[in-house]
Amino acid sequence: MSLLGALAAFTARALLVLLFLPFSAMDKIINFKQAVGQAAEAIPDRFLATSMIFAGLGVEVVMSSAILTGTADRMAALILAVYCIVTALLWKQFWKAPDFRLRGNSRGRDTFWDFLKNLALAGGFLALAFGASSTGLRSFLARPLASSHPYAQSMQAGA
Repeated sequence: MSLLGALAAFTARALLVLLFLPFSAMDKIINFKQAVGQAAEAIPDRFLATSMIFAGLGVEVVMSSAILTGTADRMAALILAVYCIVTALLWKQFWKAPDFRLRGNSRGRDTFWDFLKNLALAGGFLALAFGASSTGLRSFLARPLASSHPYAQSMQAGA
C-alpha cells in the first residue's frame, strides 16, 4: 500500500468514529444537563447518571482517538462495540414505545432504527477489533492491547 492506502484506512476509521468524535462528545459537553437527564431515564440515581455521562464522554473521546491513531486500536474498538450495544439496550428501547407502528408517524419505529444503527456500529467495531478472518478472535486474545498499526503497514509497503 501507499499513501493512498493509509489515507483510505484513516478515512474508514474516521467515518466509523465520526458519530462519537467530535459530535456525540461535543453534544455531551454543550448539552450536559440534557445528557444527564436522558441518562437519568435509565439510571434514576442522579449521581450515577452524571458519572455515566462522564464515563461515556471519556469512552467516546479516548477510544475514538485510539482508533484514529492506531494505538491499542483493537481494544478500543472492542470497548466501543460494547458501548454501542449497552447504549442501544439502555436508551434505544423501541419495545417500550407505546406507538410502535410500521406505517405513519411512530416514535417507536424511529427508536427501532436508532437501535439497529447502534448494533451496526458495534458490528463495524467488532470487525476492526477481531478482523475479518476466523483467527481474529484468537489473535485478539493473544495480544488484546496490540495495535493493528494501520498506517505503518501502508507506509512501509509504499517505501
